[in-house]
Amino acid sequence: MRASAIFPTFRPMENNNRQGEVIYGRHPVVEAITAGLPVDKLWLQQGTRGEFEKEIRRLSKEWDIPVQFVPKEKLSKLAGGNNHQGIVGFLSIIGYQLLEDVLPAIYERSETPLIVVLDHITDVRNLGAIARSASCCGAHALVIPRKGGALINAEAMKASAGALARLPVCRVNSLVNAVEFLQQSGIQVLASDLRATQLLHQLDLTGPTALLLGAEGEGLHHSLSTRADQQFRIPQLGDTESFNVSVAAGIMLYESLRQRIIQG
Repeated sequence: MRASAIFPTFRPMENNNRQGEVIYGRHPVVEAITAGLPVDKLWLQQGTRGEFEKEIRRLSKEWDIPVQFVPKEKLSKLAGGNNHQGIVGFLSIIGYQLLEDVLPAIYERSETPLIVVLDHITDVRNLGAIARSASCCGAHALVIPRKGGALINAEAMKASAGALARLPVCRVNSLVNAVEFLQQSGIQVLASDLRATQLLHQLDLTGPTALLLGAEGEGLHHSLSTRADQQFRIPQLGDTESFNVSVAAGIMLYESLRQRIIQG
């Protein structure tokens, strides 16, 4: 990889309150992908056709990178007016890990897994806050979807107080498949549901556990909540509909930590 071909096309990303890095230009983007840089997603200019589009589709499939077609104006804004040649790549500031690798490593250390599964959390500050609580309470990993969730960028890293740099993050194509894999690996999967009768503190969280958290405002998708081994709710008073997702995550994680400390 020729660094000079890539790094001049980096620039800070300041769009929709996100701060991270983007890379633009056909040759630099292709080299970044093939060099194994952590490309979160690609934006391709609407109407792009021909050999380059075929190459990007091939690379995105090979490297499992989501591609979205957007207007030229969006690309120009991200590239700061520079010649983007119809493509922009969003770079992750962390390296993702495979759930299939992380889980056996936890068991090999004779530790009891505590996994947090996030169903399309879109707010980077919530994502960062959840990661911070997860790290403080001894969780072993975050599981996030490859598509539809918040980018892990500088703002998310700041909100996590650096936890996202330390906590393994597993990005998966299917959360449903990830949940099934966790269950097959001996992990109880628990989902928060306001309609549940079982209360959080009544559950046994000392065994291998995965906590499912739904998107802001929408909650957990039906395909996930129905696959959970058990639903529970967090007790609350007042007229507010529910806790913010990052606050709820903190409560769940602390209850797990509390029980595990008591168990010794």
